[in-house]
Amino acid sequence: MDQTRLGRVRFRAWRRGFREADLILGPFADRHAPAMSADELDRFEALLEQPDHDIYAWILGEAAPAEFDNDILARLRAAAGT
Repeated sequence: MDQTRLGRVRFRAWRRGFREADLILGPFADRHAPAMSADELDRFEALLEQPDHDIYAWILGEAAPAEFDNDILARLRAAAGT
């Protein structure tokens, strides 16, 4: 695992600017990112590039665009208890 990439992903997950998203994405990144494959990290990073309010709505169950409705979003939903 590339520790620089992992650190960048974890930083971006915790420092969203929208506290509700921080509290879901940050712990998720801490817990799951170290064990993710490169492809999973690619999908997680792509998700982190989206607006906070969109990500938060998708985690809460709003329909996500097909490109983000994947295993990472499903794991985020499960982690958030939705």
